[in-house]
Amino acid sequence: MAGTTGTTGVVVVGCGPTGLLLAGDLAAAGVPVTVLEKRPRGISNLTRAFALHARTLEQLDMRGLADELEALGHPLTRLGLFDGLTLDLSVLPTRFAHVLVIPQYEVERVLERRAREAGAEFRYDTEVTGLTQDASGVTVRARGMEPLRAAYVVGADGMRSAVREAVGLPFPGRSVIRSVVLADVRLAEDPPGLLTAGTVGDAFALLIPFGDGYHRVIGWHRAHDVSDDAPLDLAEIKDIVRLALGRDFGMHDPRWLSRFHSDERQAPTYRAGRVFLAGDAAHVHSPAGGQGMNTGLQDAANLSWKLAAVLSGRAGPALLDSYDTERHPVGRTVLRSSGTLIRLAMANRPWTKAARAVLTSLVTHFPALRRKAMHQVTGLGYAYGRGLTGRRAPDIRLPGGTRLYEALRAGDFVLLTQTPWPDTRRSHLTTSEWPGPQTLLIRPDGYMAWTAKSPTPTALEAALLEHVGPPD
Repeated sequence: MAGTTGTTGVVVVGCGPTGLLLAGDLAAAGVPVTVLEKRPRGISNLTRAFALHARTLEQLDMRGLADELEALGHPLTRLGLFDGLTLDLSVLPTRFAHVLVIPQYEVERVLERRAREAGAEFRYDTEVTGLTQDASGVTVRARGMEPLRAAYVVGADGMRSAVREAVGLPFPGRSVIRSVVLADVRLAEDPPGLLTAGTVGDAFALLIPFGDGYHRVIGWHRAHDVSDDAPLDLAEIKDIVRLALGRDFGMHDPRWLSRFHSDERQAPTYRAGRVFLAGDAAHVHSPAGGQGMNTGLQDAANLSWKLAAVLSGRAGPALLDSYDTERHPVGRTVLRSSGTLIRLAMANRPWTKAARAVLTSLVTHFPALRRKAMHQVTGLGYAYGRGLTGRRAPDIRLPGGTRLYEALRAGDFVLLTQTPWPDTRRSHLTTSEWPGPQTLLIRPDGYMAWTAKSPTPTALEAALLEHVGPPD
């Protein structure tokens, strides 16, 4: 197209965790990808997310990144919610039976390095101002560069997404909680635990360590409802923490203070033609349960292999419809569950306090409810279909000492069979013999695409043709 700087496979707008994982996956699959970020180059330590849950860690393990991040963070096996309700994550059926407390900027650092090493191009100080699309591609306009042409665009540019606005998608919802205060401070006294949280009366506070001598403080007081731009000082932070936790731990030397409000919003669809939304551009919700960054990373894991398959010719464009079909319901469920948690935590009326007490009792005394709650918060329980198809594939131990998630690091489908599959014409298929009762075809994102007990060669070939594509 005249007047453009050229073409690329995919333009990813936004350099947060979601955009970085997506860019790294695409580049590793050989897809030309350009990342546009309106911020100057460099990863900010002014971060809000601090938790990687089990399913996200499994996704990162499929990329060879989980062990590095585990070494940088702090595992927490017991997740406290309210009224003494605690989830024991150590019983989860995964290598990562914990929540990993780690600042978002550490996750971004690792993901950006991977994307760069795989060949992704980054352009900073580049703010998207609009885009147009037609049957063959998308033209992206941004300050500081000539228009850029791409086959597809992914908006991973946050709650105030320029991409979402450009395609005219609404972002319905409302604010859940206003005037939450944030601060990064040093403490003169050590808190009693890795995460220190408390609610007393109308005050709530949470302390989370960065690992560099600073702690993130998150606080809220029901009676002090002011706008996000209202002045904030350390004295207000201390007052809230003393009310909620009993003391302020001698906090001093703040390097950052801010207010924000928490919204519940979701785009009606995550796709508009050749443009997709992921992460906070597609959905935002309360911080309860620490699911925000995790949901965005799993959006990226779902979308990346599908874009790569379509752009390589292994799959038709209809495959891309499944991104919205699969991820939109997950986003809606996270919106509801995190909203329920925050409302129960904020309960101040007799009937809401009674409802919280009942829920606490049910989850405490009924193992099935407790298991469902843990699997939902950690992401292990989400599935993209009924039966085995669409379910999370466990990290099966394979002959030779390797694991399924290690086999998935190639970014390809993995076929697990009782007997060797002699057709090696599909370079994007990894085959492994295993002693299981069924033949399993695992998608690149670690979910089951197809299962069968002792399939005939004809049936197996038909399944491979449908899900993996034709031979090379």
